[in-house]
Amino acid sequence: MKLLSIEARRALQNAETPLTDRSLSGLSELRYKTRQEIAPSVESIFKQKNFETEIKEIRGIPCLYVYPLQLKVNWQILYGYGGGFVSGSPFEDLTIAAPISVATGAVLIIPDYRLAPENPWPAALDDSFSVYQALSDKPFGLVGESAGGNLGLALIHLARQASLRLPDAAAFISPWCDLTNSGDSIDFNDGRDPALTKQHLKFAAEHYAGENDRSDPKISPINGAFDSTFPPCYISTGTRDLLMSQSVSLADKLCRQGGTVKLRVWQDLWHVFEWDNNLPEAKTSIREISNFLTDHMTRPSCS
Repeated sequence: MKLLSIEARRALQNAETPLTDRSLSGLSELRYKTRQEIAPSVESIFKQKNFETEIKEIRGIPCLYVYPLQLKVNWQILYGYGGGFVSGSPFEDLTIAAPISVATGAVLIIPDYRLAPENPWPAALDDSFSVYQALSDKPFGLVGESAGGNLGLALIHLARQASLRLPDAAAFISPWCDLTNSGDSIDFNDGRDPALTKQHLKFAAEHYAGENDRSDPKISPINGAFDSTFPPCYISTGTRDLLMSQSVSLADKLCRQGGTVKLRVWQDLWHVFEWDNNLPEAKTSIREISNFLTDHMTRPSCS
């Protein structure tokens, strides 16, 4: 069994414990604090000067475009950022999104979807689907982390219903695909995951889904239809991830219904550890995700 890197062990040792409970009154502070904490890491990847960014609108939705300086392919990547639908932004996910864009050589597009509770479901899904529709006339890949993984899966379900082109490949990083918050890991990893708690999930689900049926596949896309026509999927999680069980269940469902899936479970790593670009494990995971996308996007069906 491979040991954790020094950087990962240090991150666990320095983690805030216990994590602060999330509340409506503290949401603005949470959003501000999260952005401030990730800003130095985002600035560090900008200093590598191997990509550029631009904000443009697609069908009225503001999107952050990531352009690799070495454009290698003619397909694009649609990316969904995380934050439980109540926080996060395209900027805050650049520590994952920009390295994927650089590694694949693909232009990557991150919709800046509306957040709850100001704009509850289906606002985030509607915004993302508007962008999806605009991109779906050409080959493209899809990546989503946590809540963004939820959006990615829900978008594929919606696209199938609308007879739109599906992504040629997809990657989901610790996807929050079941807002009923099922899965054993939500209990046994509560307090072990340095990034997420059961209380965080409960708070986010309440303010995103409201009184709607949380088992609805457009809210909990693990309940949607999966078959062999579903895009090849890469799923990343860790044994400390609060949502590990959901990732495993998603992979199992894809496999049982004929889909192509690669599940990567990282020993002793946590929810979306890829967000921390100081971790060697994060760099390795992003490289594997990028290789998976490239391998499947460059097959003849993507021409």
